[in-house]
Amino acid sequence: MYQALYRKWRPKAFADVVGQEHITQTLRRQAAQGRLSHAYLFTGTRGTGKTTCAKILAKAVNCQHPVDGDPCNQCQACLGIDNGSLLDVLELDAASNNGVDHVRALRDEAIYSPASVRYRVYIVDEVHMLSTAAFNALLKILEEPPAHLIFILATTELHKVPATILSRCQRFAFRRIRPQDIAQRLRYVAGQEGMALDEDAAELLARLSDGALRDALSLLDQCGASGGAIDTGRVLDVLGLAGNVQTAELMGCVLRREVKEALLLLDRLYRGGKDVGALLSELSTLTRDLLIRMTAPEGGAALLSGGYDSAQLDSLSQGVNPTRLIYMATQLQTTAAALPLSANRRTDAELCLMRLCDEGLCGDVTALAARLARLEEGGAAPVHPAPPRPASVKAQAPPPQDPPPWDEDPAPIPDAPPWEEPDGPPPYGEPVRPAPAPERQRGTPPPQPQAASGGDTLWRDVAEVCKNQLTPMYWFMLDDTSGTLEGDTLTVRCGDELTKETLDTPDISAVIRTAAAGRLGRSVAVRFALGGGEAPAAADKLEDLIRQGSKYDSFTVK
Repeated sequence: MYQALYRKWRPKAFADVVGQEHITQTLRRQAAQGRLSHAYLFTGTRGTGKTTCAKILAKAVNCQHPVDGDPCNQCQACLGIDNGSLLDVLELDAASNNGVDHVRALRDEAIYSPASVRYRVYIVDEVHMLSTAAFNALLKILEEPPAHLIFILATTELHKVPATILSRCQRFAFRRIRPQDIAQRLRYVAGQEGMALDEDAAELLARLSDGALRDALSLLDQCGASGGAIDTGRVLDVLGLAGNVQTAELMGCVLRREVKEALLLLDRLYRGGKDVGALLSELSTLTRDLLIRMTAPEGGAALLSGGYDSAQLDSLSQGVNPTRLIYMATQLQTTAAALPLSANRRTDAELCLMRLCDEGLCGDVTALAARLARLEEGGAAPVHPAPPRPASVKAQAPPPQDPPPWDEDPAPIPDAPPWEEPDGPPPYGEPVRPAPAPERQRGTPPPQPQAASGGDTLWRDVAEVCKNQLTPMYWFMLDDTSGTLEGDTLTVRCGDELTKETLDTPDISAVIRTAAAGRLGRSVAVRFALGGGEAPAAADKLEDLIRQGSKYDSFTVK
């Protein structure tokens, strides 16, 4: 029967364990000197050698011919532990034996001396799965065990183990194995198995294993099952990955905001059998590399994934700021986390690419910040073009005539804003000239501006004046509001909470009060409220355009 590579090449001595020298040296010295603890706790991520070291330690303390703390792997004790026939060394799975009755039975059996070896060893894997009652039943025997008993506990979630258990054990933390150590071990195993493993493919498998040698051997076993040489292309095809070149190409489309090209490339990869979850994971890794290289160009080289060279990273990072990379990493992580519960993974990946290309599609404050950033960068056009506007009246209006000479005693122009206009707009296309100022007697005080009604006409005039003093970010919000004048209070009604919170500030309120005072001729108070924010009708907007164009194109002083 065929045996998996990770089982066939499981280390049988401390010297064969990869990447855990800080632990194997201590355990070998304890076994050689006989200074053994009654309880050990091995912690660390999957595939780093916890159970392997536990079995090697069990063989080392019971070996009939130990070699400097290592088992000989030839005596009956070593062979019995390897094949599982020695009953004095028992390996338990706490996930399926987590009840208090199982622990009580183990405790009652542990008091008996071993039958054929010196130590009775219990290896409890995934010990964090034990129930609270089972942990309590284990406490007493862990504190005062018989001289012939050794407990070796292993877990991947240290925080779930009670402190009362931790204080009774010697703890050893297993690290993630470095990619170069995993690649070296893969090349050795491939050579022993007669596989033609390319060096680049070994490094790729090492990166994909995320520090777990068992995962790397399983991936090698999967890639070598079809026979032939194992290169990078074979690994990408077998595991359904996109590859560094295609991932970099997709990232380039996203950074250039080319939505169409990004979706077409995703479709090509999807039809080629690539998994969208793995593709988003690769994009997330590349985004992380770009962000680290940009924020820590000198000391961050050791933190990179190693899948992309410096020239490629420099080319992709041209003209990209860290803020956008952080936004992209957040979107990728959020989408990847939601994929297991998605009804259509491909649709979610396409929506993610659209949001990466255009932050304005996310529908939150990020969209507003992105539009403001584009304006600050030089007025770049938005990704989505604005709808066509009506033809300007400026081109149809005749050029302004030269103003007549001043009279000997011209009447002073009233101190009124320029938007005092006739009641009704003139016919469309005809030149519009302001009405002449009424004649008055010398010494008569200039007429004061009349208070307008509290309708939308007043508010639209005030809003237009405010736009000349505010940044473009506030123009859209002012268009979505309405105003009502009640006595000496101007109530600005906003359509949503975001608009109200943005406008209801001391600076914006001061601008609105100044504009309203110039329009009404007296000081008013400004307050903001929710509800009632409606954009002006299209006809009203056209009339405003006609009046504004006429004022600035045909204005003459009488």
